[in-house]
Amino acid sequence: VGNSSVLTCPLKGNLTMLTWRITPKAGGLCTLVYRVDKNATHRTTCSDNINWTFRAGLPPALEIQQVGIAQEGNYSCDMVSTEGNFHTGYYLTVLAPPRLSLSCDEQGSPVCEAVAGKPPAQLSWVPEGSSTAEEKYHDNGTVTVFSKFTACSTNVTDVTICMVSHPAGNWSQSIAC
Repeated sequence: VGNSSVLTCPLKGNLTMLTWRITPKAGGLCTLVYRVDKNATHRTTCSDNINWTFRAGLPPALEIQQVGIAQEGNYSCDMVSTEGNFHTGYYLTVLAPPRLSLSCDEQGSPVCEAVAGKPPAQLSWVPEGSSTAEEKYHDNGTVTVFSKFTACSTNVTDVTICMVSHPAGNWSQSIAC
């Protein structure tokens, strides 16, 4: 989320026509068509952050700026050239890093939340102890993971560390309750 992504359409021969078809998981079909003979482009129902990228010596590409969860889905490129017709397909998976929140509840137990991650984050504790974890699924495809720590013994240090593991990164935060 928030980064740019560039998808290329391998160029074989001299380009005649290029079509990108985008089928996001949420929302309608987006198409971009470029015809060389008319030097014309046409786009239908595509968000403003999706654009062509034509650079000399490089294959034609599609650039998605400030990628959001709504851009996740199928991207296909159909190219017509002097060498024939070619198809390239992609599935864009969007990762949303969770926001880490660590606090103490009314009983003095540490509570850790990995808020709005995609996919769900994995939470663990140092020192090890018993914990309960719950997941809350949001309409936008993100998940908040909630974990409450309970020490196994009374001779545990006052400082507890919540560790968050996620494909977009790893974070930790400490607290003394």
